[in-house]
Amino acid sequence: MKSESSHNRAFGLLVSEYGQRLYWHIRKMVISHSDTDDILQNTLLKAYQGFDSFRGDSSLFTWLYKIATNETINFIDKKKRHLTGSNNLYEHNMSLLQSENEISADQIQLKLQKAIQQLPDKQRLVFNMKYFDNLKFSEMSKILDTSVGALKASYHHAVKKIEKHLLDNLL
Repeated sequence: MKSESSHNRAFGLLVSEYGQRLYWHIRKMVISHSDTDDILQNTLLKAYQGFDSFRGDSSLFTWLYKIATNETINFIDKKKRHLTGSNNLYEHNMSLLQSENEISADQIQLKLQKAIQQLPDKQRLVFNMKYFDNLKFSEMSKILDTSVGALKASYHHAVKKIEKHLLDNLL
């Protein structure tokens, strides 16, 4: 059995190796830096608590990515329940996009992010994982417990919707 200090050291290496990738995966879904930090902390806490139960059926990154994805989906679902009336999640995210300095400086990026935010949650998640994180459909299938065919269809529909949105709004 590993000592607590070696366990902590191994977990520290894990965080330094994957923390930034997990942060940006979460951030693309929730937009807000502070929300992303909270979700990432929850993800890392769950990973730390479950570290000994990691069986190695998938890569360590896939396991962490799955935890981060589930935490993000839970956060989004909770946020949707709390935003009522005219203040829905889409409008909330649009206002966050408008206020984020790093995105608003690049108008093309802003238009792409607006198009992505209009996608249904699952399509947005699949698009972000494939387009930004360059994950293979087989990896996404393990993370999301969905067939490769369904993921390919979701990605295809997302791309078509994004293309249409950009074409309609670039003129």
